[in-house]
Amino acid sequence: MALSTLETLRLTVAALRQRTGESQAQLAASIDLTQDKVSRRQSGAQPWTLDEVDALARHWGLAPLDLLAGPTHAAQSMTWPPGTAAPQPQLVPATFTPAAPAPVPAPAAAPVRSAAPDVEHQVVVAEQPAAAAVVQVADYDRGADGLPLELLAAPCEYCGRPVRHRIGGRPLHLGGFCAPAGPAPAPATPAAAAAPAPVVTEAASAVTVVSVSVASVAEPTPTAPAEPAPAPAPAAAPPAAAPRHPVRAAPVRPAPAATPAPAAATARGEYAGTGRDLGYYLDMITTAVEEALEEHDGDTEAASAALEKRAIPNGMALFEATRVGAAYEHTVYPDRLEFLSKKTRNGADEIWEGRHKWENAPLMEAVRKGDPAEVAVDVLDTNAAYCSALKTHLPIGSLVHDPNGGFDPKRSGIYLLPKRPTWEHPTLPDPIGNRHESGPVLLDGATVRLLARCHKLGLTDAPHITEAWTSGASEGLLEKFRRVLTQARENAIHDGDTVTEKYVKAIYAKFASTIGESTFNRDIRRPDWMHIIRSQAFANLWYKAHRAHTAGLTVVRLRGTDELHVTGDIDWRTVFAEGRLATQMKLKDQYTLPTSRKRSA
Repeated sequence: MALSTLETLRLTVAALRQRTGESQAQLAASIDLTQDKVSRRQSGAQPWTLDEVDALARHWGLAPLDLLAGPTHAAQSMTWPPGTAAPQPQLVPATFTPAAPAPVPAPAAAPVRSAAPDVEHQVVVAEQPAAAAVVQVADYDRGADGLPLELLAAPCEYCGRPVRHRIGGRPLHLGGFCAPAGPAPAPATPAAAAAPAPVVTEAASAVTVVSVSVASVAEPTPTAPAEPAPAPAPAAAPPAAAPRHPVRAAPVRPAPAATPAPAAATARGEYAGTGRDLGYYLDMITTAVEEALEEHDGDTEAASAALEKRAIPNGMALFEATRVGAAYEHTVYPDRLEFLSKKTRNGADEIWEGRHKWENAPLMEAVRKGDPAEVAVDVLDTNAAYCSALKTHLPIGSLVHDPNGGFDPKRSGIYLLPKRPTWEHPTLPDPIGNRHESGPVLLDGATVRLLARCHKLGLTDAPHITEAWTSGASEGLLEKFRRVLTQARENAIHDGDTVTEKYVKAIYAKFASTIGESTFNRDIRRPDWMHIIRSQAFANLWYKAHRAHTAGLTVVRLRGTDELHVTGDIDWRTVFAEGRLATQMKLKDQYTLPTSRKRSA
């Protein structure tokens, strides 16, 4: 799949900025934009305009078409700013026979781009006759259609970040833009080491230039002879300083046989062995973190604070990017319904959420009576509760009123029940929370599905729904968004990257809290989504409580979206996996009833 023009432009801007050493703020100032606008354009939240493309081209001394031709061509065509070293001469693939050997050009202080086409074919000719040398030009592996091949993401051999292209069968970023500054790798042959620029020698009365592409081939492409030519003439001296990110010529070799990548590397490009490539979206997160650290000179606290402020717009940009090419086009601003509107600025609407603030009344009464005298309680914490709650059935379009009520599992929205469902299990938390109010109640889709599940388990009656406001539902609307955030969080935990971990947490927490009616998020207004996601988090905690109860543990308390208090003769680790991943639980605290004295942390 070929990259679009805008995607290619974003890659080119990032590559040129790395090569020139400019910060995002410096680039923004040079093209009369704010740093935030440049960030949104680079993240894909907003497109680059034609005027801005012209400004970028002028800034780097390029023609607009050169800028749009991709990072490699743009880097080779760029007019270097004062104070930086000139790039190595680049050989344009061509085959020609000059009438006479060209004189050895004197080294120039800085390359000058000319409109004459011959300048792009600068050749240094050796004084002694020798066989024609094979010059390697780094390029992506290409298919039969001439387009770069896109494979499963693998870590770059230089920087470790995911890359889907190959250079000579190796996962590399083209041009070495990601590689740290330093001397270029030693050449393969003495002949290549004799000159910094490609050398074409004279054989008999003709000179033939052979340009080799590193496209995928069936047979290995022959390289230059292993032994140097007899008595080669010394070539022109190299420039005084190498470029900030030198262009590395990839060795020509056949594509290696497919081998399984290491588990840690695979996790960065794919999610849990599903084969879904998430590298592009993960790069949106890592790029924002790197820019924040760069802007604050490595101060992690300042960078975390800045990232938290950008979590809403950056999170929405990531969400929109994950929706590109989706099967359904969701409605961003549906018609407002009265019961989904806040009554005051800081007030609430009329939807009943099943927030948990429950404790086991029979157990507490027994402890107060001294039987048992003491109860050791473990407080378990759910990891990334709101991130996991993004996997829920959400209405795709505007809610449509159905006066006949009823529940259709293929639809989701808001449901009217004539009264609060009855719950008669004192040792299990009520699935719709602790509120006890008379009269009709409005429940969201996640809570109604929980009640339907309780009915299937034989714990309560089926929910009686008299009216409904629903739309066709999908459990996959936020699925890719959730997978990206989950994978980014796991990568950050594995690397000990607290900045990225806090940033990801801010994205999913603020996404869940601002997609309703919020002055901080104008990109979407779906209060029904907000209620369903929050209720799904409450429902997920209830499922964990029921699982513990079924396994033989006693549920002591349930709090909010993530806190489960249990006791019993069996170890809770036999019921839940312990750890920090989203599918695991961790020990938050321990205490003893009836006192609040802590046993350990």
